[in-house]
Amino acid sequence: MKKVNTMLLVLSAMFIAMGLALPTVFHSFGMAGSVFLPMHIPVLLCGLICGWKYGLVVGAIIPILSSITTGMPPIYPVAIFMAAETATYGAVSGFMMQKFNVVISLVIAMVAGRISLGIAQFILIGASGNLTFQSFLAGAVVTAVPGIVLQIILIPIIVMLLKKSGVLNRIA
Repeated sequence: MKKVNTMLLVLSAMFIAMGLALPTVFHSFGMAGSVFLPMHIPVLLCGLICGWKYGLVVGAIIPILSSITTGMPPIYPVAIFMAAETATYGAVSGFMMQKFNVVISLVIAMVAGRISLGIAQFILIGASGNLTFQSFLAGAVVTAVPGIVLQIILIPIIVMLLKKSGVLNRIA
């Protein structure tokens, strides 16, 4: 059996806490979560820093736990399809980080997460005919452009600063 890395567990718990706190902060300043995507940032960071397994679990937990504790997002269907999206973000960012740099890993994870979101939305609400490809693009991509830009700028800077400070060297 593999040894559990306590540091990775602690970091994962910290990312879960961030995933619960950031959306609340954004909402308290009137900044919509669907625009700035604050829940995605800790999940992507977790995958990039802790690896795909931790990113997957953290991504699956945050939307559901947030729904239970804060009522945001509504559990059905939003938290359910967000859990598919963010779990994909965490897993893919961590997996890609083994092969590519931060920016490439991040972009691939963001595309994969949006695809997972689309599949989950189609399964949960699209089969009823209430989801069109245009409405999916409007909600998942067009509305989210500020959040996507924020992630592409902020996350590589955070990872670079952590690497430069030596923090990431102590995690593995």
